[in-house]
This record gives sequence, C-alpha cells and structure tokens, in this order.
Amino acid sequence: MAEISVRMGELATSSDPRTGLVSIGLGSCIGLALVDASARVAGLAHVMLPGPTPAGSSRPPGTFADTGVQALLEAVLAAGARRMCLSAVIVGGAQMFGSAGKMQVGQRNEEAVRAAIRAVRIPIVAAETGGGSGRTIRVYLDDIRVTSRAAGGAEQILLGAMAVAA
Repeated sequence: MAEISVRMGELATSSDPRTGLVSIGLGSCIGLALVDASARVAGLAHVMLPGPTPAGSSRPPGTFADTGVQALLEAVLAAGARRMCLSAVIVGGAQMFGSAGKMQVGQRNEEAVRAAIRAVRIPIVAAETGGGSGRTIRVYLDDIRVTSRAAGGAEQILLGAMAVAA
C-alpha cells in the first residue's frame, strides 16, 4: 500500500483504497483524521499550533487548529465525503518537554482542535492524546481504519474493525 505522508502544517485526502495517509512523529502537534466510512473518503491534517500569530498568518492553513479543521473539512467534502457521515479522530498533543508551565502546547493544541471540531459539528469518535510520548497516526482506506502508535509501542486501532473505545 502506498502512503501519503502528511507533514507539519499539511493536509491530504484520499478515496483510493490502495493509498493510506500518515503523520509520523506527532509530539505536541495533533493529527486530525476526518473519515466518511460509507463514501470511503478520508483526510488527515497535521496541526502544529492552536491559533495563528500575526506573523504566522501566511503559513499553510493546516498549521493552525481553526484554519486546519476548516480546510480539511472542505477538502474531504470536495473529495466526495458527506458532512453528515463524517467522524473525527485525534491523536497527539503530548507534553514533550517536561512540565513546561504555561507553554503546554500539546494541551492547548488539543483544546483548540476539539473546539474547532465542535464548531463544525463533527463528532470526535476516538482520541489518543496527552502523555509524554510522540505518536504516529495512520488512516487505512482499504478497510477504513484509523490507528495510533506511541513511540516504541504497538499500533492501536482507534476507528474501524476491532477498535478499542476511547
């Protein structure tokens, strides 16, 4: 199976069952998958920051929670997904640098992504967030499955066959 790698600030969609989507090395970033299982369309965004700073406004829309969620939603709808059939899965948001006090970028990223998803009324059906380890999110389109793997850990199914409840 071919994989489309979604790096920081990027997003991608697919409806090809021979192609998967992956974001490797999510630390404080959030990997957001939007999936329409019945239409067999999925998208993945690698959200870096909770919101734009004045200097950051020229960055790709996937960089920030609010613009990333909206851009990914538009992309999966354009690829054939139906809004009422979409489900969201979020992975990442780790605290990678110890107790960073007010910084808490991972937690702030998660809160901002959750708020942006609520604003567009898409249910988050699974999440694996927080902690202190980086993760990888994969979206498999052949059997419509979303997985997470913590650094050094086993792959866990979050959405699809044999998913573990979040």
